[in-house]
Amino acid sequence: MAPSGAPALECRDVSVSYGPVAALSGVSLRLAPGLIHAVCGQNGAGKTTFARVASGLVRPNRGALFISGQEVATGNVARARAAGVELVHQSFALPPSFTVAEAMEFGAEKGTPIYSRRGLEARWKQHLENLGVRVRLRDRIRDLAVEQQQGVEIARALVAEASVLILDEPTAVLSPTGVEMLFDRLRNLKAGGVTILLILHKIREVLGVADTVTVLRGGKLVEGPLPAGDTTPQRLAHAIVGSAAEQALSGADEAALTGAEGRDLGASVEPVASVPATPAGPVALEIAGASTRADPEGPALADIDLAVGRSEIVGVAGVEGNGQRTLVRMLANLADLQSGRIALAGTDVTRGALAARRGAGLRIIPFERNTEGLSLASSLWENWSARQLLFGPLLKLISPAAWRRDCDLSLKQWDVRYATTTQPAGSLSGGNAQKLILAREVDADASLIIAAQPTRGLDVGATAFVWKSLRAARERGCGVLLISSDLDELFDISDRLIVMLSGRIVAEFRPPYSLSAVGAAMTGAR
Repeated sequence: MAPSGAPALECRDVSVSYGPVAALSGVSLRLAPGLIHAVCGQNGAGKTTFARVASGLVRPNRGALFISGQEVATGNVARARAAGVELVHQSFALPPSFTVAEAMEFGAEKGTPIYSRRGLEARWKQHLENLGVRVRLRDRIRDLAVEQQQGVEIARALVAEASVLILDEPTAVLSPTGVEMLFDRLRNLKAGGVTILLILHKIREVLGVADTVTVLRGGKLVEGPLPAGDTTPQRLAHAIVGSAAEQALSGADEAALTGAEGRDLGASVEPVASVPATPAGPVALEIAGASTRADPEGPALADIDLAVGRSEIVGVAGVEGNGQRTLVRMLANLADLQSGRIALAGTDVTRGALAARRGAGLRIIPFERNTEGLSLASSLWENWSARQLLFGPLLKLISPAAWRRDCDLSLKQWDVRYATTTQPAGSLSGGNAQKLILAREVDADASLIIAAQPTRGLDVGATAFVWKSLRAARERGCGVLLISSDLDELFDISDRLIVMLSGRIVAEFRPPYSLSAVGAAMTGAR
């Protein structure tokens, strides 16, 4: 039985080191029961390590962990779960080929000895409905929308009636509507007595849902837990990035990241339907009448007409799954183009392979940096030098020593934090991994940069760095096609904004942007 007034979760002097790197250093923290607690910090600040210690995945070098006043053995997932702690990872963990009912049964402590499809569905139907998860139990996990997958993940975590639910970057894969659905679900869980610990990086989201806020920086506790109502976006931003706050964030960046820019969310801006405008100056990208077959990663594109000027950032908004991935794959010659024409910097590349398109100046920052952008097991220099293998003279002498030297110079210019160019890319934090991709893709020969979700999962400082890099590319005459599910990001740095719905471009907007008008176009309500 928990002592009266005991914190739901407490850690005392917890330290975790990986070789010479201190992921957590002497962290002591008490979180009250029945509240939503947010833990913020830059990538590499120790947020995920803290969550893994609390859930039993990581054994600290020193320190103690208490759940509801009772000490729990560290580094033991079974003990943590028995004490009432459940962790929902940022990368969903349920088997994609399982049905919803099978996934719910998977990992349940008391499984059913004799299985039947109807029996499993009956077993889990009420549990899912009680949590507001609206899914068909015979659907496979891979066929669910992202928000539904996350709902099932949370529902499975609560099978054992967890008292402490930890979610690691739960909003990173969600649309704005999905974020609100998640927050409503968390508020309902809080009302039911569940203590919730959120690892978040968007300050606007933190202040919109959390009761308390804790800030980690460099593995150390620097703020909190303090009541969310007693802080401001500016104070949190500065606590997260430290003394470098003024250097890392311009006024516009900080306003957008904190949600304090005072944008008129209801301003009336009439979108232009059908064919988007043609830029006045030189064109980096021109797509005319492009249609594709249905793609494994999204719907078919239909009659896409789009031009991106040099020195222009064009944002692409839309609920995920409405053709954004197909658009990128078409430009990379990975989707089957049925009709239409594509030109890069005035060169017709409609039938050109990816190497030819890169030779014409195409550069891609992919949606998923860890699976599409990097080989995590390969070294930094091998990842960076991959661009040399995609275009240019094939008979050019390969010189690993020269490439390592060039990579080292490039990564230093991009402020990537690393020990040696021979270390695996998987050892980098999210922000530094994204900088490695930027160092490879944003070069002097780029004429069009496709930036797909370039700041997803990044902290305030890393996000500001990416924005600054895209603006700098625009200023030197490069066109940028920015695809993002974060409307604040799109509104802040896009010179023009298009909306995709069901594989079509359905609207175009110019600043000042209207959240209500863009949202209506995204959902087809306009």
